[in-house]
Amino acid sequence: MIRKFKSFISENQLIRKTDRILLAVSGGMDSMAMAELFRAAAYDYAFIHCNFKLRGGDSEADYAFVKETAQRHAVPFFSSSFETQEIADNSGDSVQMVARDLRYDYFSEVAQKEGFDIIATAHQLDDQIETFFINLSRGCGIAGLHGIRLKQGKLIRPIMFASREDIEKFIHQNNIAYREDSSNQSLKYKRNLIRHKLIPLFLELNPNFREEMGANIFRLSGTEEVYRQFINEMKQTLWDESDNSISIDIAGLKDLHPIRTFLFEFISPYGFNAADVENIITALDNIPGKMFFSASHQLLIDRKKILLTKLIGEDKYAFEYTLNREDLSLSEPVKLKISMTRADDYEIPLDQNIASLDLGKLAFPLMLRRWKAGDLFIPMGMKNRKKLSDFFIDEKFSRLQKEQTWVLCSGEDVVWIVGSRIDNRYRITSKTREVYKIELY
Repeated sequence: MIRKFKSFISENQLIRKTDRILLAVSGGMDSMAMAELFRAAAYDYAFIHCNFKLRGGDSEADYAFVKETAQRHAVPFFSSSFETQEIADNSGDSVQMVARDLRYDYFSEVAQKEGFDIIATAHQLDDQIETFFINLSRGCGIAGLHGIRLKQGKLIRPIMFASREDIEKFIHQNNIAYREDSSNQSLKYKRNLIRHKLIPLFLELNPNFREEMGANIFRLSGTEEVYRQFINEMKQTLWDESDNSISIDIAGLKDLHPIRTFLFEFISPYGFNAADVENIITALDNIPGKMFFSASHQLLIDRKKILLTKLIGEDKYAFEYTLNREDLSLSEPVKLKISMTRADDYEIPLDQNIASLDLGKLAFPLMLRRWKAGDLFIPMGMKNRKKLSDFFIDEKFSRLQKEQTWVLCSGEDVVWIVGSRIDNRYRITSKTREVYKIELY
């Protein structure tokens, strides 16, 4: 294992002899194996540990264990603790996403302050395969299929050559202590479902599945580099960037085939998704002036150019659209069709893109806006208030889906998460006289 470790680092030029390395050590099996490999190879390294305070006493025990191990290795030890759950609640992001951002921000901060050249994390081959399937299940483009990169700036993954089985064998052969995280067994997490259910099925079909998947991902990574190079070449011919905006030549864009692929690659880094791309392409042949919004940018279709402008600070939440009682449609920022009808014999559609609300309970004008951290509503069929951020987690909204979500408000109340769920207080009941039907199309 040590020989393979040294060879893998050398072949992929991950570490120079003079590098000081910061090892991300959680206390789990993978990171403890990595720490032992670095000790045996006599590199210049230190430990860094994050306590996310998500597992009560177990989190504190992890911290104590990693600190004691650093002392035994006679290396420096850096650590920080975070109120992860509170930060996630306030931001509206998932706990996993918040923890990831906190972790890497802290690693970078310590590396810069203390003069470390490299940050090493303990991702291994099974992590790589699991990430591939997670990205595939989310409907990713080619960029999601290369998996976890071996090196990104200062960040390296030096044990990516080893499978979980290899690491377990190394741990037991060398009597290396480690901490077990019980959440690794829970099937409520997508990664664990892939780990414990999907991958064993592939191993039944092919005992060499891990090694061949690793090779496939490596080839896909090379394919993506060629693809990305060509996309960037085309981008340079159409792209004009100034301090405040980006413009894309429409005539040149229309000459590219397939236009959907090129446009998606051009604008997806600015928060626009595949559905936005379809709508933008349709709008290219219509009257100029159509606008689209992501969480961070606005896109305007001008006569000859597509103009992309960053929304500054809180401006991404500043775009609010009113609906008066007499309005029967809305074209911006999403397309809505509205009708009002008597409640007698009204059949409530099951389509989530249609909201059927009690007209008598609504206070006009209604307002359509982006959702905000702290927003609450009572989901249809429930009695208690729920944070929208928690609802998104329960419904497995991706980060991009959350960024693209609009809410319809009556006064201070969120009455409809557009395209998803209405507030229970505004549902149709036996006392409803008129129905306010609003349809996303």
